[in-house]
Amino acid sequence: MPEGVFHPAKPKVLIVEDEAALATMLRYNLEKQGFAVEEAGDGQEALLRISEHEPDIVLLDWMLPTLSGIEVCRQIRRSSATRDLPVIMVTARNDEQDAVRGLNTGADDYITKPFNMEALLARMRALLRRASGGNGKGRREFHDIVMDLASHRVYRGSRPVHLGPTEYRLLDFLMQHPRRVFSREELLDAVWGVDIHVEPRTVDVHIRRLRKALNVGDETDLVRTVRAAGYALDTETI
Repeated sequence: MPEGVFHPAKPKVLIVEDEAALATMLRYNLEKQGFAVEEAGDGQEALLRISEHEPDIVLLDWMLPTLSGIEVCRQIRRSSATRDLPVIMVTARNDEQDAVRGLNTGADDYITKPFNMEALLARMRALLRRASGGNGKGRREFHDIVMDLASHRVYRGSRPVHLGPTEYRLLDFLMQHPRRVFSREELLDAVWGVDIHVEPRTVDVHIRRLRKALNVGDETDLVRTVRAAGYALDTETI
């Protein structure tokens, strides 16, 4: 297959990695699993490739020439065309604060080097399932929030709410069970999947991002934090 051309039936993944050996290993394993693969060796090239032919998911190294993975992720999220693009940060940095920083920048998931290929594949597939989870028909409503499942759009009143794929799936789950309190572990199992190992603190990061998207100005915060218990979608704030 010529470089830069994707088979239309295959999930398209962009590997953004400046270590040639690792990029080659990832390409080999992902193509073996049925992915169409494109590579970028630095941050600027990654943004160019995304703008020319948007992939279904991005594996993004943190430390890159020309533009860091953190900045690439920021620019992906700033653009209306790519704000919902699933991004997994792949990095040698394993400090918990680094993981939180990566998630706060807009990454949907985070995996540290060296990693198990099966674990990475499981995370990619889970994220791709969540990203395509709005294909079902119908809608959900709670208070002034409307979730259109057919168009994969969310509105608060007449205002469109822009959510990343993980925040969308999190809101979808909470709207299916309004006013019920879920622990972080329950949310991890429901939204990320029981076969995916994610730190419970990851839930807090995505809840903050969901709140930021849902609440503008003096709008009521409908995501209730229950101390030592978890989170609920509720009109009661206490």
